[in-house]
Amino acid sequence: MASSHLGTDAVPNTVDTLPHLPPGFTDTFTSRIVDIDGIAVHAVVGGDGPPLLLLPAWPEFWYGWRLVMPALAEHFTVIAADHRGVGASDKPATGYDSGTIADELAELMATLGHDRYSVAGYDLGMMTGYALAAKYRERVTRLAVAEAILPGISPSPPLIADATTNEVLWHFAFNRLSDINERMVTGREEIYFGHQFASKAATPDAIPPHVVDVYVDAVRDPAALRASFEFYRADNAPLLTAWQKEGPLEIPVLAIGAELSVGASVEHVMREVATDVTGLVIPGSGHFVTEEAPDAMATALLDFFR
Repeated sequence: MASSHLGTDAVPNTVDTLPHLPPGFTDTFTSRIVDIDGIAVHAVVGGDGPPLLLLPAWPEFWYGWRLVMPALAEHFTVIAADHRGVGASDKPATGYDSGTIADELAELMATLGHDRYSVAGYDLGMMTGYALAAKYRERVTRLAVAEAILPGISPSPPLIADATTNEVLWHFAFNRLSDINERMVTGREEIYFGHQFASKAATPDAIPPHVVDVYVDAVRDPAALRASFEFYRADNAPLLTAWQKEGPLEIPVLAIGAELSVGASVEHVMREVATDVTGLVIPGSGHFVTEEAPDAMATALLDFFR
């Protein structure tokens, strides 16, 4: 069961608590918190038109979409969600597998009054977006994904990879560790997460320091830090491969990669799970496409969803 309420006063990482939003942002968007089986789930909602659900990347939360949301809100009712474990939502001890998150997102959208909707997600949001579309096929009408892999479906690199590949992918193994990662990162969040932004963007300074600070501050909370690793510790491969065996997605899918990151590999993996896939590579961008190339992302999403 779920219920909607507006009690966002003094809740960190809601619209009214964060700096450096685009001009007029708070005139269009407000924070909503929905109680889903005792878990407070936050979303930023605004705009007018068909519903469009935006799913966050790791190690970000809804704020990662802020530069794209105003353009989308001119044509859609935008719902930028913080599922469990990120942003202003609760950080419970368990439930970080893609199936549980898909259930939570479906309930969030139903509570907000949306039975059918489009979905866009990048990085972690690519996996959760696919999970939602595969598990709730009658609800998701179009899906855009970017800059990630699908565990169990994407090919795995060798354990001892070349230096460039290792620099990009080493955090996958580190994040899956059971305890030592939290102990090593606690009190050093700016080193670990700051390195993620510096090393995976097109250039080390592509993401401004004041933006990195927002994301780093959000994971200083021990529950948020633990949750950031729980997404990787969850055994998602059996879930995703089971959905793949149920049959490919038949809805239109937009698969986006960044030129200076994973490129066309997103299109390749989505063709393993969907029949109607359009590929796109964003020139000049590193991994964090909504931060580094917000205009290109907005254009791509508007062209696809309209």
